[in-house]
Amino acid sequence: MADQSTDTTTPRAAITRRRLLGTAGATGLALGAAGGAAGYAAAPAEKSAPLTSLGADRVMFHGKHQPGITDALQARGHLVAFDLAAGAGRREAAALLRRWSTTAERLMTGEPAAHDDTDVARDAGPSSLTITFGFGHSFFSRTGLENQRPDALDPLPDFSSDHLDKSRSEGDLWVQIGANDALVAFHALRAIQKDAGGAARLRWQMNGFNRSPGATAHPMTARNLMGQIDGTRNPKPGDADFDQRVFVPASGDPGWMANGSYAVVRRIRMLLDDWEKLSLKAQEEVIGRRKSDGAPLSGGTETTEMDLEKTGADGKLVVPINAHARITRPDQNGGAAMLRRPFSYNDGFDADGTPDAGLLFVCWQADPLRGFVTVQRKLDRGDALSQYIRHEASGLFAVPGGAARGEYVGQRLLEG
Repeated sequence: MADQSTDTTTPRAAITRRRLLGTAGATGLALGAAGGAAGYAAAPAEKSAPLTSLGADRVMFHGKHQPGITDALQARGHLVAFDLAAGAGRREAAALLRRWSTTAERLMTGEPAAHDDTDVARDAGPSSLTITFGFGHSFFSRTGLENQRPDALDPLPDFSSDHLDKSRSEGDLWVQIGANDALVAFHALRAIQKDAGGAARLRWQMNGFNRSPGATAHPMTARNLMGQIDGTRNPKPGDADFDQRVFVPASGDPGWMANGSYAVVRRIRMLLDDWEKLSLKAQEEVIGRRKSDGAPLSGGTETTEMDLEKTGADGKLVVPINAHARITRPDQNGGAAMLRRPFSYNDGFDADGTPDAGLLFVCWQADPLRGFVTVQRKLDRGDALSQYIRHEASGLFAVPGGAARGEYVGQRLLEG
């Protein structure tokens, strides 16, 4: 790649985001643990202000696992599904995943797309951008790879809270995009869509958000649109059984899913008008935790173990028997657990003023039958929260392990 010129008329192709980061790093800028990249330079790097740490934070594309699974929640997200075009098969799918992987690697380092970049992310660093790819149940019949379709990808059962819109569910291919800058995230979304070309057509797309990093005085568990702290008991990478719960083992079957995971995606509408009519006490009893700090109603702090047997002066359980936090505990579900990594969403209002808002629920597990399905069946039998939410879209996707350098995501499936 050509060195950056001091001539301000130098073509943009010679002005790289990575080059600017080198200048920023020399000034003592603190970067993300994986290194960083910088934004497009409109003027020579030595005359440009360095990026903030938020913009410079970078996630690696290549690795044992795909990005966007164990990384911290991002401020902006896009979930998008594609169906292969009529006549497209295994060869076209392989070419598409190769293009997508190349684009993802470039954008995640802070470089522009290789062709026809839109300039949307000009001046910005990678901002913790992650792009993750998965395959739906239908992908395998479309590509003649039915014998490689994992049993874990069998369709999810029906649940009582389901009001699913099939046009916004499932899909041959799924892409998750996240970043801490809205323009960086949209830039990636547009690049992925353009790369699809004639090989795949858009099936559905959803937009989400989380609190921006640095918006609170100290790092804390995210809140959802009900105002509740959400994610307290999430498995953590330091847990002894984290990999066992979240990732398919290297010796797993089929072999192409080694170090991969299964993503369950649900668009969960929150019936906020009904929820907000409840008193604070009633809301806390539905969840089983204090709204202020996420501590269990049995006492302590957010991370205090919940005492399921504690009773109040009236003799009743302090944490109600149908409280959401009680029902979802792993020890109440045979140890079932999943890594939740959601985005909130707001898609405006219905004609009567009812908000169309809620949660783009994304959870990761080594086996969806032992993870999401086990827990959701338990919730189906009496979760107090169920009357305040509605599942309106659903998808299950096999997300293979990360690509090694020189590989593209899914190569072991498509060329194996």
